[in-house]
Amino acid sequence: MEGQELARDSKGNGVRTRHAGKIVVAPKEITVRTIDEEVREYPIPHQVRIRPELDRRDGHRVTIKAGQQITEGSISPQELLHILGKEAVQTFLVDEVQKVYRSQGVDINDKHIEVIVRQMMRKVRIDSAGDTGLLPGEIVSQWEYEEANARALAEGGEPATAQTVLLGLIKAALNTTSWLSAASFQETTRVLTEAAISGKVDRLRGLKENVIIGKLIPAGTGLDYYKKQREQAARILEEEPIDLETLSV
Repeated sequence: MEGQELARDSKGNGVRTRHAGKIVVAPKEITVRTIDEEVREYPIPHQVRIRPELDRRDGHRVTIKAGQQITEGSISPQELLHILGKEAVQTFLVDEVQKVYRSQGVDINDKHIEVIVRQMMRKVRIDSAGDTGLLPGEIVSQWEYEEANARALAEGGEPATAQTVLLGLIKAALNTTSWLSAASFQETTRVLTEAAISGKVDRLRGLKENVIIGKLIPAGTGLDYYKKQREQAARILEEEPIDLETLSV
């Protein structure tokens, strides 16, 4: 089936089929015959270990499922993203991290890992700009991409197309719109230099940058909703002062 791993290359990454169908394992290659009777051949790297239940070298065709692992070893998240999509990678990353903690007897709620995985996959790479102001190859956040498309559609234009990008933890922390947040993590000199040259402005929309300058974080009572409520209450008190003597009676 589509996305199923067939073999593993010299770097330990799995070779996955991009087409659904049945496989025939030969000494030097794996052949996949699709539903449309198209034949796809995948070379087998040396010294790969195919799972015993699928290693049928007698010419018998074995039906494989999408995403099923064919060889032993680790799975490449980047390839999994390319073939099976965003949700499959998110589930895979959460499960793999949980395996490590559970093997040590540590119980952690999935939501904590999901927050990190979400940050790792919050960016997209623009394929086609359409009628938006985005550039092909540019990496932007998911909400910027959706906002640009919404504006283009509202004006009767063509939306952009993009693919989700999986970033490592360091890249995810540095690839942020807040230069304060990025500079506090790593490569401080480079981040501050680029921010100064580009004339960047930090809108202080995240938690980290607000903590750095000593402001309330934009969460809980620090949200704009509660801030507006406090301002409205202050205006009402100014317009209609409360008589303390009346309250005491």
